[in-house]
Amino acid sequence: DKKRREDAELRNQAENLAYSTDKVLAENGDKVPDDVKAEVTAAVGELRTALAGDDIEAVKAKNAALAAVSQKIGEAIYKADADSQAAAADGAPQDTPSASSDEDVVDAEIVDEDEAK
Repeated sequence: DKKRREDAELRNQAENLAYSTDKVLAENGDKVPDDVKAEVTAAVGELRTALAGDDIEAVKAKNAALAAVSQKIGEAIYKADADSQAAAADGAPQDTPSASSDEDVVDAEIVDEDEAK
């Protein structure tokens, strides 16, 4: 029973990893280079093929391989975001708060006169 439970948990983790990797790739595909997309898509396909079979060791190996490859997606997205932020910082002047924005602020206290009586 313990072995079957561990196998079921591994299969669930593998299915979740395949699903979440597909989802991240679909949402951020424009930020990921084509070679990384192809590598990740192939790894997802291999994992799903292993899940269709009964060899739990193959599932374990393909799950680990997809986990390693899917990190490249995160690196590519992070790099694309960092590049776009750097380009925005170079091209646009930074908004700095001015002293005039604080001129309209009034420090006040609300007093309920009915409670004071």
